[in-house]
Amino acid sequence: MSNTDKSGRRRALMRLGALSLSAMMGAVLLASPAVQAQPGEPEKEALRFGFIKLTDMAPLAIAYEKGYFEDEGLYVTLEAQANWKVLLDGVIDGQLDGAHMLAGQPLAATIGFGTKAEIVTPISMDLNGNGITVSNAVWQEMKKHVPMKDGKPVHPIRADALRPVVESYRQAGKTFKMGMVFPVSTHNYELRYWLAAGGLNPGYYAPAKGDIKGQLNADVSLSVTPPPQMPSTMEAGTIDGYCVGEPWNQQAVFKGIGVPVITDYEIWKNNPEKVFGMTRTFTETYPNTTVRIVKAMIRAAKWLDENNNRNRMEAVKILASPNYVGADAEVIANSMTGTFEYERGDKREVPDFNVFFRYYATYPYYSDAIWYLTQMRRWGQISEQKPDSWYAEMARKVYRPDIYRKAAEALIAEGLMQADDFPDFDKEDGYRPPQTDFIDNITFDARQPNLYIDAFAIGLKGNAKP
Repeated sequence: MSNTDKSGRRRALMRLGALSLSAMMGAVLLASPAVQAQPGEPEKEALRFGFIKLTDMAPLAIAYEKGYFEDEGLYVTLEAQANWKVLLDGVIDGQLDGAHMLAGQPLAATIGFGTKAEIVTPISMDLNGNGITVSNAVWQEMKKHVPMKDGKPVHPIRADALRPVVESYRQAGKTFKMGMVFPVSTHNYELRYWLAAGGLNPGYYAPAKGDIKGQLNADVSLSVTPPPQMPSTMEAGTIDGYCVGEPWNQQAVFKGIGVPVITDYEIWKNNPEKVFGMTRTFTETYPNTTVRIVKAMIRAAKWLDENNNRNRMEAVKILASPNYVGADAEVIANSMTGTFEYERGDKREVPDFNVFFRYYATYPYYSDAIWYLTQMRRWGQISEQKPDSWYAEMARKVYRPDIYRKAAEALIAEGLMQADDFPDFDKEDGYRPPQTDFIDNITFDARQPNLYIDAFAIGLKGNAKP
């Protein structure tokens, strides 16, 4: 589904303005530091980007609607994709120039889990934004094991409360089933993390044996369901719960068919979520275009977060369009504007449920990439133990802070951003300090990935194989 083409008139005005400015400023402008910091003219102007209908595609929608792409001389078409595999294939075969991607997709492609390809990311798109929802029937049973205060559940709700429900299914000869959006999605790893922290094994992958279902030795059976289909699939009884991005958790609340029990913010505070992915070939063939894409998306991310989310309602109206997410604005606003509703009527303040720019959210940290790789190894998608140096090498292959820095410095030179909007590039090494805000209180130090993997009670470690 394509955006309405509205770029012609704006393009002409931009070029006229650029010519006029050049005539006025001449050689003085050409010698200025601001111009020297800018990328050259885009090598490719007309671009097609893909996305999935989730609220965290917002930086693309805002960069388009606010004219940030066109400010960079880029004339973009945004196209919704049927699912994550179709989206990835479109980028690999060149039908799409780039896309809103699961953070695990470029990494998995690079290491050869699934489709093998060289995909890189020069910008992270957001932090947080997901939730885990269960059916009403499951929630009624879980609730018996959840601490209450003033008549409301105490959050965060751990998977310990789900374990008796899963056991009752087992005793009845039934399989407890949950949906996630893709084998290398944040949602898969967050759901597995939450289940395992509550003593439930979500199962293992064994690609060396030809088993890519991820259900070996599982207490809970996880399977793929496209995000917009999650509520209806659960309503039909095909799955008992799911992990997905917004607005599809809030949709279950509005439809009265399920209860979100936990957000990913509660599983791992300010966790990295989506990225913008392109082929390595694209970034090398069109380096100026690549930097300009990142510039536009950084501006969009800042707009989304600035002044304590002041612009979020405007963003909600944009995202509600059928061209983008296509859900009711009220449903999108339920999480996008700083709140999150669990049971109907139990709406709580969660100002950082969606973060697009704060906390250096757009910077592509190597440590974020390494966390995903540790989870791939934990659950068997990486078949064998790897040395710590391998994790660092793979992160550097995929995450491109060098491109990000060029874009950020150009924005600073233009006066559109301030230096303190970004990490100190001269000191930044791409690694966050060790992180402790996980639901199981296990510390993640990206410089010691094997030590982290070995800390889990449930999951592969050392030379173990499923």
